[in-house]
Amino acid sequence: MIPLQRHELPALSRWFTAAAPGTAALPEHVLTHGAGQWWADRTDAPRALAVSCAGHVLLRGDPLAVSPGGLAQFAAHHVDAPARFLPVLGAAFDRIVPAERMVYVHREHVDAPRTPRGVRVRRVSGDDALAFAALWADSGWLHASWGGGSALAASGRAVAAFDRSGRVVSVACSYFAGEAYEDVAVATAAEHRRKGLAHACVAALTADAAARGRTASWSCGRDNRPSRLLAWTAGFRLEREYTHYATGAPRAAVVPGAPGAVHVGVPAAAAPPTTSAKTPA
Repeated sequence: MIPLQRHELPALSRWFTAAAPGTAALPEHVLTHGAGQWWADRTDAPRALAVSCAGHVLLRGDPLAVSPGGLAQFAAHHVDAPARFLPVLGAAFDRIVPAERMVYVHREHVDAPRTPRGVRVRRVSGDDALAFAALWADSGWLHASWGGGSALAASGRAVAAFDRSGRVVSVACSYFAGEAYEDVAVATAAEHRRKGLAHACVAALTADAAARGRTASWSCGRDNRPSRLLAWTAGFRLEREYTHYATGAPRAAVVPGAPGAVHVGVPAAAAPPTTSAKTPA
């Protein structure tokens, strides 16, 4: 597939569901906020269209228009695609791993827990860019969908818990911000978990989203019990379930049109963290 510029995009309404919760908000997020990339089999009257951002891909259209080699750029990604794409995905990568996902929508108001003394929960602004640049290790995925910590801080779509020194110890943010739904991601520094900080940040973020006329949603793996528990505790309720596919490495020699079996197991190239990487409250 080849990259498309925004002015080359076809009408998206025939490709993606508008105003939908979860990672379905990804196309609206990329279109509005600029992070991510559009892809198609051709620029003129495309038959297959994809959008990628922060290691996630939504792939739609005719799988016969896509060659295995054309999918190589989606190695170590999480691909949301109809089942008809499985043969070409299996031919493109050494392994693809199906993962059951759950999408929740914020339905009930829940009071935020009291935070520990000396910790303040508030909306993040562009003035917090330096603090966001100094987040704890393995936290870079939190702002990947915005193109960096400074961009997320300036977006007004994040809430954080700050300690007495001004260090960020927990963050909840709108990972994919669509027209109707904002899909939430949250993480807490390891030494500050089990203090209710994630819950407090999520509660503040859902209130912010509501003030913007949006509804917060939550995506996580079916087997991610801590994330599911935090979602329920924060007032989210199950909306739908679906399956996406973690891709491995590109095959060493990919022949367009070659049949490919779907291998289920751990991918050779680890897929990036997703919005399911949510910490317990």
